[in-house]
Amino acid sequence: MDIDPREIISTDEEKADRSSARLNTLVAITVSVLATFMGICKVKDDNIVQAMQQAQADKLDHWNFYQARNIRQDVAEASALQLRLAKAAAPAQQAAAYDEAIAKNDAKAASEAQKKRELQLQSANDQTTYDRLNYRDDQFDLSDAALAIAIALLAVTALTKLWWMYWVSWVPISFGVLMGLSGLFGWAVHPDALSRLLS
Repeated sequence: MDIDPREIISTDEEKADRSSARLNTLVAITVSVLATFMGICKVKDDNIVQAMQQAQADKLDHWNFYQARNIRQDVAEASALQLRLAKAAAPAQQAAAYDEAIAKNDAKAASEAQKKRELQLQSANDQTTYDRLNYRDDQFDLSDAALAIAIALLAVTALTKLWWMYWVSWVPISFGVLMGLSGLFGWAVHPDALSRLLS
């Protein structure tokens, strides 16, 4: 039995075509799974960004109220001081009226100081909330970046038909999925150095 060279060439081409078709199928499945995962992460990330915006608005509101309370406290303290000075020069029969006005302004100043402390705590809590949410937002941002790089590598893989490039794409895929899952489930995985570099 003689070997026909056309059969050898045809067999090699068929193997290459099957390998290429298998690679393209894997690339397509991988891209569709990544796109679905990215969509789920995007919904969660958008909700976190909205909560961050609300925390920032709350912080600014509380800080503005703090400043208003500070001004009110200063006005009450200044009024009490002026009344004390005026009392010294006033006739003795008006001392009781001055004392009542001074006590009222002192009470107002103390009340504003207490409310100011509460607003300062609320503003600090708002900042803590913002920082906690920003931590998770960073996780989703890193996930998006890594998965976008992976999809770009997969696109080049589909064009070049290089299997090794498909396996290289799994490096950013693994990191992106880890960061996305960390954001979704609140895991404490956060490469601080990388986040600082990119911010």
